[in-house]
Amino acid sequence: MCVILVAAAIGIGGCSRSEEPQAKSPSGVDGGAPAGHAGKGIGPVQQVELGPIDDAMAEKGKAAFEQKCAACHRFDERFVGPPLKGVTERRKPEWIMNMILNPVEMTQKDPQAKELLGTYLTQMTFQNVSQEEARAILEYFRKLDGAS
Repeated sequence: MCVILVAAAIGIGGCSRSEEPQAKSPSGVDGGAPAGHAGKGIGPVQQVELGPIDDAMAEKGKAAFEQKCAACHRFDERFVGPPLKGVTERRKPEWIMNMILNPVEMTQKDPQAKELLGTYLTQMTFQNVSQEEARAILEYFRKLDGAS
């Protein structure tokens, strides 16, 4: 019921996830093998190309966030999961998306996600978010954080 979405900026993970195609999507995201620990997390997202804020995509992200994440996350305060304000300044975009898409494995293998689980003591549950929705949520976070 809650996506404790983006540990320490994004929170912790749970459940299973559906597989996404590994080809590059129109949203500028490549799928593929685990991203490793180069600050990109563990999951299907290896590369995210960011440009100026896409307001339409951010609006889709806001809707997805409100439906799938807001039960556990707030932007300016600790709730079930960590506050998300500034997450795009603290984490790489790939890490944010991988946390949304692959929360269980992230909290098992990624050092930053493990630390968040230790702090918040709640496993983030997977909310059946597609890569396209995860990219839109990332865009929403970028807009809230004032990215250009």
